[in-house]
Amino acid sequence: MDKTPACFPRRDFLRAIMAGAAGLSGLFLSGRGHALGETSRFHIALLRHPGNWNPRPGAVGALLEEIRSITSIDARLTRQYVSLNDPRMFNYPFVLLQSDAELPRLGRAEGNQLKRFLELGGFMLVDNVGQTSPSAAMDRSLKQELARLFPGRALERIPAEHVIYRSFYRLDGPSGRLDARPHLEGLELDGRYALVYSQNDLSGAWARDQFGAWRYDLIPGTRDQRENAFRLGVNLAMYALCLDYKDDHVHLDYLLKRRQWRITPPSSDSSGHRRRRTR
Repeated sequence: MDKTPACFPRRDFLRAIMAGAAGLSGLFLSGRGHALGETSRFHIALLRHPGNWNPRPGAVGALLEEIRSITSIDARLTRQYVSLNDPRMFNYPFVLLQSDAELPRLGRAEGNQLKRFLELGGFMLVDNVGQTSPSAAMDRSLKQELARLFPGRALERIPAEHVIYRSFYRLDGPSGRLDARPHLEGLELDGRYALVYSQNDLSGAWARDQFGAWRYDLIPGTRDQRENAFRLGVNLAMYALCLDYKDDHVHLDYLLKRRQWRITPPSSDSSGHRRRRTR
């Protein structure tokens, strides 16, 4: 008997929780979340912080275009920025934190909001975007801050068989602009990875300039490195939007059969730009 992934939009989950906390009525946690206007469409919100919070301009828009072109996710291309003292953070199922240097220590209110966001169902991708290697200062400060917010918990290696590597594409491991680490790390809360940490400058592989050219060269520039970085981004978006997956069903062949999609092999045009897959 055919089974679909037990998906429930995290954004609607968060909004329902927040509405309940405010004493509002009319939002119920049933099967799928209710559409809630423009915010019911998928955005990736970039997290503002006092450091270099947008070191890879053009990255989020390029990934959202990819998501919209090959999945049924209604991805919106408008730029969204939030900070840890902004309650709008709870409107977004996917928040991206980028940095190439030491992260500033969070204040009490900011730390409490991040902790609540993750515990209530939010998803955060943290991308270490060091230039030629991962930033050791960023890595150290991130792990110190998480240890302070979640005593007794620590980032752990995400196993290669985890559904993150199979939520849309089947992948053997992570990719990015750098080929620095053969694994992702994650903070597990209630049986799911609420925070995923990449040290391969994942968003650097997505970023395009205003003319559509790639902003950054790949290191070392192996075959399919950029393609696999986009595929991992799509997988993370699928994972962020679903509270639960049936691991034995969520993979590319299954989803293509369900949606009757055809994916052509990735190729490049004469300018080096990736051609879009056909549907």
